[in-house]
Amino acid sequence: MNADDKDSRRHPVLFVGAGPGDPELITVKGQKALMDADVVIYAGSLVPDALLQWTRSAADRISSASMHLGQIVTAIETAFQTGKRVVRLHTGDPSLYGAVFEQMAELQRRSIPYRVIPGVTAAFAAAAAMGIEYTLPEICQTLILTRMGGKTPVPESEQLESLARHRASMAIYLSAALADPVADILTKHYGQKAACAVAYRVSQPQERIVFTTLDRLGATIRDEKITRQALIIVGRVLAVQPSSLQHKSKLYDSEFSHGFRE
Repeated sequence: MNADDKDSRRHPVLFVGAGPGDPELITVKGQKALMDADVVIYAGSLVPDALLQWTRSAADRISSASMHLGQIVTAIETAFQTGKRVVRLHTGDPSLYGAVFEQMAELQRRSIPYRVIPGVTAAFAAAAAMGIEYTLPEICQTLILTRMGGKTPVPESEQLESLARHRASMAIYLSAALADPVADILTKHYGQKAACAVAYRVSQPQERIVFTTLDRLGATIRDEKITRQALIIVGRVLAVQPSSLQHKSKLYDSEFSHGFRE
């Protein structure tokens, strides 16, 4: 076998978004990637084992929970060089708090091709579970996805204090353990009695959606014993009930014409 034949047997590494946890909320493309994979390196501390049901019994399943970046990249490179189909499985969508770009950079340095298959992020699974829309006409037209600064800092211009001034719909990731300072900041702009929600392990069997107000946020999270894998969601849309909906979109307004309707 010449070098060209050998190279033709190598397959791009696939970074796959596993979705929020429900194995049926992975994309069809992501599911097919898992079914074809020879090696699956998954974020074992976050990806539920149920997602691995889409893999073949002969596939190698490697949890990266205890691995550092160098070990992960070495495992990928070893499998790639032997012609195996490799899937790097991340929760949610790889583009959001996935620490995938640093892995991609290492693969690029090694001339290892890769592709990304997007996934459903927890904020959207939470909206589905709550039956809400983050963007309601004349109430809110902006959704902010962010996190509180902690071990991983955030840029000065993206501090929660600055973002909260917009009073937009907001899904705050990776911040359940910082609920008290989060509540203090949000209260300044949304008000003490502003509706908020804590979405824990949405779409998974352990799912809990707890509605509360900002003045009770910290106490609620402590009462529910939630420390991780939860979103804090705030915004005026949470206070809108179907019976109190006043403003509707022009899209379905019988008095409004557009390119597909006179």
